[in-house]
Amino acid sequence: MKVVVTGIGLISALGGSLEDSWQNLLAGKSGIRLHQPFPELTPLPLGLINQQPSELTMLTQMVVASALQDAGLVPPLADCAVVIGSSRSYQASWEMLARQMYGDAKMRQISPSPRVSLSSFGNWLDRLPQMNAIAATRQIGASGIVLAPMAACATGSWSIAQAALLIQTGQCQQAIAGAVEAPITPLTLAGFQQMGALAKTGAYPFDLHREGLVLGEGAAVFVLESAEFAKQRQAKVYGEILGFGLTNDAYHSNSPEPEGKSAIAAIKQCLERSCLLPGDIDYIHAHGTATQLNDQMESMVIQRLFPEGVAVSSTKGSTGHTLGASGALGVAFSLMALKHQILPPCLGLQQPEFDLDIVTAARLSKIRQVLCLSFGFGGQNAAIALAR
Repeated sequence: MKVVVTGIGLISALGGSLEDSWQNLLAGKSGIRLHQPFPELTPLPLGLINQQPSELTMLTQMVVASALQDAGLVPPLADCAVVIGSSRSYQASWEMLARQMYGDAKMRQISPSPRVSLSSFGNWLDRLPQMNAIAATRQIGASGIVLAPMAACATGSWSIAQAALLIQTGQCQQAIAGAVEAPITPLTLAGFQQMGALAKTGAYPFDLHREGLVLGEGAAVFVLESAEFAKQRQAKVYGEILGFGLTNDAYHSNSPEPEGKSAIAAIKQCLERSCLLPGDIDYIHAHGTATQLNDQMESMVIQRLFPEGVAVSSTKGSTGHTLGASGALGVAFSLMALKHQILPPCLGLQQPEFDLDIVTAARLSKIRQVLCLSFGFGGQNAAIALAR
């Protein structure tokens, strides 16, 4: 059963809508700026949507509403499945609770303050990881399947793949799928700093002098439908989800397997399920985090599997790394590339380290099939193939 995308909702540091983000991306603009959202931490380049960190529920409500409007759908949608993931979920809320319980200057105390308890934090059950997806089901009036995937930085791709599978197996005709991330929290920033993974000036994917990743906020949600259902209601179609591949390295908590064996397996699995050969791919939206290990592994995998000359770009130099939402943003930009027949640029690249055909400025191109890649901590690998 063919699965098509009929609606997209997106918000990122590049813009408050899909169209704004896309146009700014093509213009070579970046949403990354130097910010100091928390006085106890030094200023860092970040991809903030506003001047202060965003709130997860609000981002979700905005992109879900945008996706439905784009698809021409009006709630309630009782039979629509919901598959919305996040790698950080409500972490910001839990950090705030910890500060209330232990005090800013006493975070290492073993015992919480007797004056503060979980009950003072309102309904803490609403801050459990799956509750954001459940809130989206309430928003659209759905009463069917609801899933809340968490697969590190591959979460968005896994969510779309799971929703497509629900439709392909006849469990539903429509699904809202994607990922939302509001990861700018003191603990997240401090953790990545301790790892030495954060850039000091900006994100430069695949560049010889890349510094590391830049954290960004963002969300992308899609309306997926069976092709037959979309045709019946005369919906516009962005593209078709041909297939996907999902694997895990089972290697290390944060380093990819050096030979990329599991990543290669995910891509081969995706191509086989999509009835495609490597030479059929016209554009690869790379994960491209601008970290040393990811870009090295990903470049090697692309060079090993695909013919010379396939166009490659990463959009994280423009949006920052939105962690669990990054794969969903990549799919959205890939669908826009298919729609407009324009390759989006890899912003920040000055001196390439790898022998790839990296797109440095937006350009017109004949694009029929696209591959979108995601690689997450813990060795989570995801690949999605899209077509016009």
